[in-house]
Amino acid sequence: MNNMPKVKIGIVAVSRDCFPESLSVNRRKALVAAYAAKYGMDDIYECPICIVESEIHMLQAVEDLKKAGCNALCVYLGNFGPEIAETLLVKHFDGPAMICAAAEESQNDLMDGRGDAYCGVLNASYNLKLRNLKAYIPEYPVGTAEECADMIKEFVPIAKAIVGLRNLKIISFGPRPLNFLACNAPIKQLYNLGVEIEENSELDLFEAFNKHEGDARIPEVVADMEKELGAGNKRPEVLARLAQYELTLLDWVEAHKGSREFVAIAGKCWPAFQTQFKFVPCYVNSRLTAKGIPVSCEVDIYGALSEFIGTVVSDDIVTLLDINNSVPADMYKEAIEGKFPYTHKDTFMGFHCGNTASTKLAFCEMKYQKIMARALPIECTNGTLEGDIAPGKITFFRLQSTADAQIRAYIAEGEVLDVRTKSFGAIGVFAIPEMGRFYRHVLIERNYPHHGAVAFGHFGKALFEVFKYLGVEEVKFNQPKGMLYPTENPFA
Repeated sequence: MNNMPKVKIGIVAVSRDCFPESLSVNRRKALVAAYAAKYGMDDIYECPICIVESEIHMLQAVEDLKKAGCNALCVYLGNFGPEIAETLLVKHFDGPAMICAAAEESQNDLMDGRGDAYCGVLNASYNLKLRNLKAYIPEYPVGTAEECADMIKEFVPIAKAIVGLRNLKIISFGPRPLNFLACNAPIKQLYNLGVEIEENSELDLFEAFNKHEGDARIPEVVADMEKELGAGNKRPEVLARLAQYELTLLDWVEAHKGSREFVAIAGKCWPAFQTQFKFVPCYVNSRLTAKGIPVSCEVDIYGALSEFIGTVVSDDIVTLLDINNSVPADMYKEAIEGKFPYTHKDTFMGFHCGNTASTKLAFCEMKYQKIMARALPIECTNGTLEGDIAPGKITFFRLQSTADAQIRAYIAEGEVLDVRTKSFGAIGVFAIPEMGRFYRHVLIERNYPHHGAVAFGHFGKALFEVFKYLGVEEVKFNQPKGMLYPTENPFA
């Protein structure tokens, strides 16, 4: 996958001048050695400035980190630490930062060997708040060298997401389709997150597509599609036009990313798209998403944003699905009850027309868009990639701005069950603990749209920290039984 940020975390030790320097120096060395032994040195850098005790040391450390190409920071309290210099380090460093601290090592060395970093983190956090600065502080930020190494590794996907968003442009085409007010996208919060947005007309896209007619690269892309689809290539007559469209989008990305490194696309797919382009873009959307360029459907700008965050955090392909339909009672009774630890209300079907990457489907075929074909000639609706989504762990989530530009998010972990859907599109039988209550008191109550981003694995912990770092004050989750939502009737 390309279109993905890489992080290099500079580890800087700090020390209060009334504590022995050796505490911070030796503890930093032990931390770096522990990280290298467990994870290698690819994503960390040990700042050679022995310790940061003052503002001058802080500036020297920032300069060294820049020269080393670091785009993320770990402030490591080997002892109590200088609360001013260490928080100014976060302020002057242009990138995401974390703070962790060394635990005391032995009861036999609590005279000159005591570092008091446990106390130091309190002062550091207080000073961050005074200066309106953000830093990631782990759930329990004090530990041995090995434990702090694990904390830094957990910071890697969080830092990647922050770096990625600060360098992201979302490219959209066309207004959202009629009757899709749920996909509204107030852009103020995108700017607040550091994300750029380029909104284009679908007519601009159509013009660019027509200019790619006869592109010499089309046969190569068609051959790649044929290889990917294999026996599922049921609509070979549309591949050349799909390849033309794929090249149109890729060329647009290169020509329009501007000052940004990373791109996501919010694409148009109906109602006029099929009659003018003569296909639906679902399969191409899936292929670009598999390359690390998320493409949302129905001009869902915050869906594309959510997909990008999920791609970076999971380091894997994501998809965007409708939280779509209930599981029939007879299907639940036959295929789920007694076989999986879920109630009927824990289950639902996640669906979209055919935008999920082939590697995330249990089986797949190129087909036509059944819903659209009810009103249009089938040949205009070719281009969906259909099949059941492969069973396994998932995280369903979304970052969204409300109509009045309030930013909020939800995260729910669950799984795709190994149950045949017996339906069409890219679709799966999903199970999320207490989904029924979550659906009512989060998704409905908080006015979320029908689209949710899906990461293939459990990434709730990292996503929660990303949203916290971004300043999202409301991050909802599927609360366990017995933990009432604010609007849940306690007498029900």
